[in-house]
Amino acid sequence: MRQSITNTDSIIDSRDIIDRIGEIKDLLDDAGDDLEELQEELTALEKLAEQGEPYCDDWQYGATLVHEDYFEEYTRELLEECGYIPKDFPSWIEIDWEATAKNVQKDYTSLDFDGETYWIR
Repeated sequence: MRQSITNTDSIIDSRDIIDRIGEIKDLLDDAGDDLEELQEELTALEKLAEQGEPYCDDWQYGATLVHEDYFEEYTRELLEECGYIPKDFPSWIEIDWEATAKNVQKDYTSLDFDGETYWIR
């Protein structure tokens, strides 16, 4: 069984959402005591998928959803991976990561996942 997807996860892959929805649907008939918890998770994930799919052509192939609280760190990692920030960047040079993250966020769409904001592109 796949681990639950919650609105406290820093990063969520849309393929995991798709897989988890299918898994929960398969488990519902034999859920027993877990029925209510699984139904709540299913409802939250289906709402998230309904929001995300129209905004992301790559939803079924793997789109990254980034929690609002993690977006600044995500931006730093993304820019380093893309080569915009060299690996030997001097530690004494400071970058305003908050402002940079806000600039990057302009290319993203916000989604609500059970009361928490996630960003997707």
